[in-house]
Amino acid sequence: MKRFAPFIALFLLTMLVAAPIQAAVDASAKPAAPAEDKSPVSPYAKAISTVTGVAISPLLGTGALGLYQNITAKTDAEKASLPWYAQWSFILPALAIVGVCAAKDSLGAVVPPGLKKPLDVLETIENKASGLVAAGAVVPFTMSALSKMIVASAPAGGGEALAQSGTATVLVGAIDWAWLLNLLTVPIGIAVFVVVWLASHAINALILLSPWGAIDAALKGMRTAVLALIPLTAMLNPWISAALSLVLIVVAYLVAGWAFRLTVFGAIFSWDFFTFGKSRCRVAEKGENPLFSSNVLSKQGVPMRTWGRLKNEPENGKLVFRYRPWLVLPEKTLDVKLDQAAVGKGLFISSIQSGDTTAFVLPPRYRGHEEAMARAYALEGGVKDAGLLKAWGALKELFGGGAARAQVTQATGPGKGTPQSEGAGSGSAETPGARCFNTSA
Repeated sequence: MKRFAPFIALFLLTMLVAAPIQAAVDASAKPAAPAEDKSPVSPYAKAISTVTGVAISPLLGTGALGLYQNITAKTDAEKASLPWYAQWSFILPALAIVGVCAAKDSLGAVVPPGLKKPLDVLETIENKASGLVAAGAVVPFTMSALSKMIVASAPAGGGEALAQSGTATVLVGAIDWAWLLNLLTVPIGIAVFVVVWLASHAINALILLSPWGAIDAALKGMRTAVLALIPLTAMLNPWISAALSLVLIVVAYLVAGWAFRLTVFGAIFSWDFFTFGKSRCRVAEKGENPLFSSNVLSKQGVPMRTWGRLKNEPENGKLVFRYRPWLVLPEKTLDVKLDQAAVGKGLFISSIQSGDTTAFVLPPRYRGHEEAMARAYALEGGVKDAGLLKAWGALKELFGGGAARAQVTQATGPGKGTPQSEGAGSGSAETPGARCFNTSA
């Protein structure tokens, strides 16, 4: 019940603000034409649908909204008064970027991961930037227009109107309350936008984690389908679109923690990738190193992909993970126990493994520093290939790598032209292997 308390409070606050407004408009409203919904709270339905649609895909939503407003403007004066996101100077570049991203996703199944991953990082940064723009401009414009529409629809007050609608008309008609309504609707609109945007942006972070283009295309397809469903239902009935938007808002609220952690992961991944974090990284072999938790710690109550720091305490014979929920709440600590621990070296993302299970996910800054991480935490398994690198190694061995090594061993082994007296026997054969193991550990 405590999880739904913010929504209950938000609903009560909205109803408290809207009650006198609705009463005033109801008292003086004239019969509406059947072709258009003129109900007093119809602006609420349209505003909810607009904010939700823009939050799902900020650049596409903002460009489409601006295009719609530009096309529906009838006169040059109306077009000149449109906000900046409804001008062609923004609409064309925005939709062009959306088209490039769509082309990248459509070819994702055939493009090698090494070529596609940088484009995925670029799109993640674009989604963050366009989300900030939409939250700072489009949502306030939408909610401000909602406030003006509500206030303008109320009677001007005085005489017969005062007698018919009483105090409600005095509150709404006698004074311009649009500024006060903005103080309430704009923060609510931004809060709704942030919650839905977090859930939608998590898809970009999932694409960064995914090694296969087909999965990326499926994730993008689902998000685009949901985004298209909102304006389609709005054309049929704004209340259906508003109901769908409210369902999306509730679902986004329930997964807000999961989406927030994925958003942090995407932000750190993108930062390390484009700032060449691995060239600046220095592994603290006697201190703490920042990383993300994974499957092992989730069994101990730490959510997946929690950002924290791992410290080796050899004097106590344990590893300690420190983290702050939501990055700002009081710090928590957890003792970590790993079995057959090793650093799994991946093509883009490495990890700390406990047996066959991922214990921690390393940011891209540690790419190339896997051996230092293994030494810092005294991992007996050293460094081993994982993910795509492991699959690539298996393919090489399958298509000749293993056979070639076997032939070399047979050619240089005992009885193949290499005398035992020269140190090519079984004793000297173990020495290179031992040095290789020590190097990787």
